[in-house]
Amino acid sequence: MRIALGIEYDGSGFSGWQLQHATRTVQGEIEAALAQVANHPVRVSCAGRTDTGVHALQQVIHFDSDAERSERSWVLGANANLPDDVSVRWAREVNEEFHARFSAIGRSYRYVIYNAFARPALLRDRVCWRHAPLDEKLMNQACEHLIGEHDFTSYRALACQAKHAVRTIEHLVVHRQGDYVYIDIRANAFLHHMVRNIAGVLISIGHGEQPASWTRELIEVRDRSLGGVTAKAAGLYFLNAHYPQPYKLPDPPDAPCFS
Repeated sequence: MRIALGIEYDGSGFSGWQLQHATRTVQGEIEAALAQVANHPVRVSCAGRTDTGVHALQQVIHFDSDAERSERSWVLGANANLPDDVSVRWAREVNEEFHARFSAIGRSYRYVIYNAFARPALLRDRVCWRHAPLDEKLMNQACEHLIGEHDFTSYRALACQAKHAVRTIEHLVVHRQGDYVYIDIRANAFLHHMVRNIAGVLISIGHGEQPASWTRELIEVRDRSLGGVTAKAAGLYFLNAHYPQPYKLPDPPDAPCFS
């Protein structure tokens, strides 16, 4: 039996999603909790691996088990064995063709910037703080050059292991609510650090350090060394993975809004 789960987590206390030796990861906590419920070792696959400090509202995973449990039991049993910063939101039995990563047709993220003179205390691990004024309209204008299919070499980490850098951004907008500036992005897939590098470029444009056309120029030069600073992880939220309608997975919760 193949089970899909929707996972929410606060990434500030983890060394990212992926299982690693001698360090705390989301995958490690999830697999240990599910093993308690299934009474056998469990290995999970996720829709999109997140880095250290990155949060998720609805990370989608799947695993296989011959244990007979109801969907409700998978949720309650896993949560009883998980730490407070990880929670299973739902469970669904899916067919064996479903794969959390390869069946996904898109992924969505939100990047949150707190744009105010004084640094935040309560939200220090939830937002990216920038004290200098940001021009969100100029940032949004710069987004236009990134929408569509492009080679995003200038926007991926130097250590990115993807075979190629061609990705399709379907939606990218910047808007402000009070002191908070939100960057919303959806693509068919993402490269390592791609969202944070896009955010870093847009922040530089918002500060007036570069023109709005810089996003297009970086696409053309295909050189990460010219791409500016990678924005901090704390402001990044994995919102959801998108799947074909026949899978009928639950809708994600509303994106984080601190305004």
